[in-house]
Amino acid sequence: MAEAAKQLEDLYAQLEALPENMVGEIINGRLVASPRPSGRHGVVSSGLGSDLLGPYQRGRGGPGGWWIIDEPEVHFIRDTEVCVPDIGGWRKERMPYPPRGHRFEIVPDWVCEILSPSNARRDRAEKMPLYARYGVQWLWLADPLTKILETYELRDGHWLNLANYKQDDRVSAPPFDAIEIELGELWSPEAPSEDPRKSDDEPTPNQGES
Repeated sequence: MAEAAKQLEDLYAQLEALPENMVGEIINGRLVASPRPSGRHGVVSSGLGSDLLGPYQRGRGGPGGWWIIDEPEVHFIRDTEVCVPDIGGWRKERMPYPPRGHRFEIVPDWVCEILSPSNARRDRAEKMPLYARYGVQWLWLADPLTKILETYELRDGHWLNLANYKQDDRVSAPPFDAIEIELGELWSPEAPSEDPRKSDDEPTPNQGES
């Protein structure tokens, strides 16, 4: 037991030592290092965060009562089970104040992951079950390549797919169904010569993986 705990501590030390252009997570006892996201990925993440920030964090045109935070380092178990969703949301009644440091130790109410060729499998096969295990109540998956947004709610410990939206649909989905999001405005336009199937967010070897 002591040796296993020491190994997990060492993983977090490795995570903190990663270069700034890498995002580190500890998932199921191993360190996963991913490159910073592509431009297409960033456009969707920042656009969605902007749509939610005004009405839900600031109460401008919406109910307020939330924190909407980009890439929070969420510690489900301090330093030993760590995820970095692309966007996290907390109801202020559960987290009145953001932490002073970089560790978020209160489970988010909602997370969104922006899918890319290098991370889609891990987001679905590993991070979705982890979010369910620790009681995240809502999950969105946005795919800039297929231009699809999937919305989920946790029911009895399992994810229920509430609805899938595509292309330029108008989205009004829990927990943010007090507003309408114009999905078409989130997707970045393709350059004239660009193959939409290609991504500059290519996978890199992850420490701790075989």
